[in-house]
Amino acid sequence: MKTLIYSAKDFEIPFLEDANNDVHSFKYIPDRLTTHTAMMALGFEAISIFSADDASEIVLQKLKDFGVEHITLRSAGYDNVNLRVAKRLGFKVANAPEYSPNAVAEHAIALLLALNRKITLSRKQTQHYDFTLTNLIGFDLVGKTVGVVGTGRIGSVIVKILNGFGCNIHATDPVEDEYLKTTFDVSYVDIDTICSQSDVVILSVPLNQETHQLIDRSKLELMHKNALLINVARGAVVHTNDVLEYVNRKRVGGYATDVYDKESGVFFYDRSKDRPDDEVLEKMLNHDRILLTPHQAFATREAIENIAKTTASNLNSWQRGTNPQTELTVSKELLLNN
Repeated sequence: MKTLIYSAKDFEIPFLEDANNDVHSFKYIPDRLTTHTAMMALGFEAISIFSADDASEIVLQKLKDFGVEHITLRSAGYDNVNLRVAKRLGFKVANAPEYSPNAVAEHAIALLLALNRKITLSRKQTQHYDFTLTNLIGFDLVGKTVGVVGTGRIGSVIVKILNGFGCNIHATDPVEDEYLKTTFDVSYVDIDTICSQSDVVILSVPLNQETHQLIDRSKLELMHKNALLINVARGAVVHTNDVLEYVNRKRVGGYATDVYDKESGVFFYDRSKDRPDDEVLEKMLNHDRILLTPHQAFATREAIENIAKTTASNLNSWQRGTNPQTELTVSKELLLNN
């Protein structure tokens, strides 16, 4: 199957080549999928896109006109794809939902530890031969209450790790996980209780209508002034300006995030010589109580290999005329019968 790989990164191409094993014809381009680059897919049966690519209605219509029939995402999240329109236009769309929940969950804990123990500030000080500890005081995690917002594949791993630290764990999710409740003594509560009772709040939910700007001024107002907020979900799950304001006012202890609501066209690229005109991003990058990483939570060798294998597997299934288990544009009943 002739496939155009949008947003191709140098670090993933060898994994995609190995997974493909010369079955499909891959062309790699660094360009993001946008309304302006959709024409590059002319003549391709399939495309592969990443989380920063735009598969909105106008882009999908162009892809349809150019003859594209299949879209395989190299990500678990698919909020960048208008699935309703994709189904109407007859696209086959699949994602990579289980590439490595551990990779993202472990990064969430890394963000928590780095923010709590002031690791980046400590490094900045010691590079200037300042070895004082006044600004480097954190807290023990043992015995602290941590609220996990979303206990799906990633959130459930976060819960297991937090249990090892001896934390008291609250969680909220539309579906309560009985295993987590019985094995790790997780208490399922509502989001307001999470915010008001937690020393740490960790976000690991998909972005949708219900979770868009879930953490805003009203939720931040409930949080303790020393509470930490950790985001490995999507940037738009928080109201970024509200978070920045509350951190500035010292109404919350700090914010660590691997995502940003305006990261498209910025994250995954070297913008050192062409800095984006984004005042909010600049304030976040220079704030001692905000830690931002460039959407790297997934970036482990194991995860990248699994993404590549799932990408090839999705294309293999379509080429055989079957529906992959990861397909998003067919009913669950149809998948079970394949």
